[in-house]
Order: sequence, then structure tokens, then C-alpha cells
Amino acid sequence: MKLKPLADRVVIKMVEAEETTKSGIILAGAAKEKPAMAEIVEVGPGGVVDGKEVKMVVEVGQKVITSKYSGTEVKLDGEEYTIVRQSDILAIVE
Repeated sequence: MKLKPLADRVVIKMVEAEETTKSGIILAGAAKEKPAMAEIVEVGPGGVVDGKEVKMVVEVGQKVITSKYSGTEVKLDGEEYTIVRQSDILAIVE
């Protein structure tokens, strides 16, 4: 199956959090923070949302930083994805 987002929504897959700190300390599962960096899997077509024209500026394959608790988490074919609005994406990582 494939997810096809509608309007200004974007399907992202979270990038795994670091398991060791910069100083070499290995983190336990509970100590890890929810990752805010993700890779874009699919992008909706944009269009009119809430009476305003929305142009999509993100592309498939880009790495982005999202709001920490934004979006809707879904599981499809054993993979976990998050569906967010383009406005929940804070930055593109270059």
C-alpha cells in the first residue's frame, strides 16, 4: 500500500534518534528524546486550504525538522509514518 496525502499534508518518516551522546554515553530507551528530524516520503498537491491558496515548497526526499508533537502517527505495512500539515514543518535541513 501507499499513502497519498491530500491538500497541504505531507507524509514523513522519523529519523532514528542518536543512541549515544557526543561524549560517548549510551542512552537507555527511556532517556531518548522523540526525534524532530524526519524524511519526506510523500507530498500532497497543495491547493485551496481554509480559503487560501497553498503552494507546496517541500519535496520528497528532503530532511525536515517538525514541531515535536505535531501530526498524526500511522502504521502501514509495519512502517511508522507521521502525516503533518506543511505549516507544521519548521525547517528544511540542507
